[in-house]
Amino acid sequence: MSSATESDTEKAVAQFRENFENLRAEIGKFIVGQEQIIEDVLIAIICGGHVLLEGVPGLGKTALVNTIAQAVDLKFRRVQFTPDLLPADITGTQILVEKGGEKVFQFQEGPIFSNILLADEINRATPKTQSALLETMQEKSVTVAGKTHKLDLPFFVLATQNPIEQDGTYPLPEAQLDRFFFKLYVEVPSHDEFSRILDRTGGLESPKISPVIAGDDILKMGDLRKEVPIDKAVQDYLVKIVLATHPENENASLKIKQYVRNGSSPRGAQSILAASRVCALLDGRYHVAREDIDRMAIPALRHRLIMSFEGEAEGIRPDEVLADLINNVS
Repeated sequence: MSSATESDTEKAVAQFRENFENLRAEIGKFIVGQEQIIEDVLIAIICGGHVLLEGVPGLGKTALVNTIAQAVDLKFRRVQFTPDLLPADITGTQILVEKGGEKVFQFQEGPIFSNILLADEINRATPKTQSALLETMQEKSVTVAGKTHKLDLPFFVLATQNPIEQDGTYPLPEAQLDRFFFKLYVEVPSHDEFSRILDRTGGLESPKISPVIAGDDILKMGDLRKEVPIDKAVQDYLVKIVLATHPENENASLKIKQYVRNGSSPRGAQSILAASRVCALLDGRYHVAREDIDRMAIPALRHRLIMSFEGEAEGIRPDEVLADLINNVS
């Protein structure tokens, strides 16, 4: 972090951690448990990434995104994905309006022109509609009728999907999955968490969530994490892990060779590096360590593995082969 003095850097890191903890605490006023999910979503947001939340209905995926939107002073839009949804319903379209006695085409913005877009049950929309998000998620822009419109930053997509109901759904193609920074599994809460959920939501009043951070603060936090250095040996370790997700690689574990057909793209390595830098700052360190890489590898890579027929048939989860891979890479 040579661009700032040591004192300035310490102040910036302290402010980074304070903003993060304030945001986490505000979200925790309503969301019960799910501490790891909340932390991972916030890490992705700071890195400017998109998150795919997977879990059965009723576990609070949509409530989590709504709460985050309330805790951050940003424009929020929600789109309920259905089979009859069209790309123009998301991106916007040209409409005919009258100006000065003449009829002209004018672009009417869709809900994607926001800072936080909740794509609820994203796998219920057709592939044509799903593809409307591809340019937006990668380039942060929308092209309609040959004209490109830039989105306001920060911008991120928080999408949800149900893993058990397959009727009337369209699995996301690999190209779109690759554009998600993290894929996170939302699990069933424990007994104590169930009780706290009932206590918190069953009364006359729900906890009020107030904005504790602005969009500019998130952008500054994202800029700061870019300054966190990574040693060459640690970066080589990261690269080894990502390359070892490919069955043909010399470092691939037995489970990777047996159960994985294709491994991660370079975007997986980019996601791990960005998230690991945030982890280092949250831990009060000014460098990336191997434990940061290990911590971030699974949420960044689980959706980037294409399982083989054997893996699918035996019900092998990507997390299982990734954990085994991390233990075997030195």
